[in-house]
Amino acid sequence: MVMIHIFLTAMVVGGVSLFPETAEATVMGPSMQKLTWHYYKVYNTCENAENFVRHQVEIFYKNDKSIAPKLLRLLYSDCFVSGCDASVLLEGPNSERMAPQNRGLGGFVLIDKIKIVLEQRCPGVVSCADILNLATRDAVHLAGAPSYPVFTGRRDGLTSDKHTVDLPSPSISWNQAMSYFKSRGLSVLDMATLLGSHSMGRTHCSYVVDRLYNYNKTGKPSPTMNKYFLSEMAKQCPPRTRKGQTDPLVYLNPDSGSNHSFTNSFYSRILSNKSVLEVYQQLLYNVDTKQISKEFSESFEDFRKSFALSMSKMGAINVLTKTEGEIRKDCRRRN
Repeated sequence: MVMIHIFLTAMVVGGVSLFPETAEATVMGPSMQKLTWHYYKVYNTCENAENFVRHQVEIFYKNDKSIAPKLLRLLYSDCFVSGCDASVLLEGPNSERMAPQNRGLGGFVLIDKIKIVLEQRCPGVVSCADILNLATRDAVHLAGAPSYPVFTGRRDGLTSDKHTVDLPSPSISWNQAMSYFKSRGLSVLDMATLLGSHSMGRTHCSYVVDRLYNYNKTGKPSPTMNKYFLSEMAKQCPPRTRKGQTDPLVYLNPDSGSNHSFTNSFYSRILSNKSVLEVYQQLLYNVDTKQISKEFSESFEDFRKSFALSMSKMGAINVLTKTEGEIRKDCRRRN
């Protein structure tokens, strides 16, 4: 874990570049190399695009802090399926938005508002995929995350199919989670870091009840779950015994709660066996992710730096550039 600390301290999060010149070639994969920092300014197509996005996010955030976790989930749901091509934003009876895993997705209203503003200022120039990445960065920064550089120049996908959505269950094992992240070109550090973005936001009780009442189909609660926390969660999420039963929402990180703050308390909760979802607790069952959790629980700055890098890597998964795809005029539908 010393190596992780040394690597993170070599990064510049608040300065001009996230990637020092000596590390850029090894950190930036092929997809990220297809993108450009300040693309719209460099190519003189919409010089103030990022400022327009940031301004709209700031206005929205003042009235609804939950926009930060909503955009984080929306970006994850986009990038991890067919790549960061804004396909999750497309509407339709069989679109990705209609997949069971995407129930409750939010943030669409803000993306639509930003797109309207940009189409007024720079028609047909800024992609919905870039808007989603920029808006997410700006929202989570307001919540306490670092304002990391977002490389831009993405184009929008032409298709969206709910049958391609393979987002995993939050009850998967460590090995299954690691395999999933690796299939997207992400590392064990990226996995442990990106899960930490769940320090804010909410989830449905239906994703939690197996830990509370039927862990691994034993008919018993998870044996590792803190007993007091188990009792508290059981009050919020009663057993699901009948069809049509309500499915309440609970905070992914009770320490953050309605403030939706970006903190490292997520890792402290893992270490004390107070995780809401099973996939979080799985970080304790591997030497590397257990050590990462310990380091991040002790150093918020290390977590912030790692988050900046991992978000940049996630935002570059299977991007479309140049003549691929299109630049949508309306993020909800193809041109």
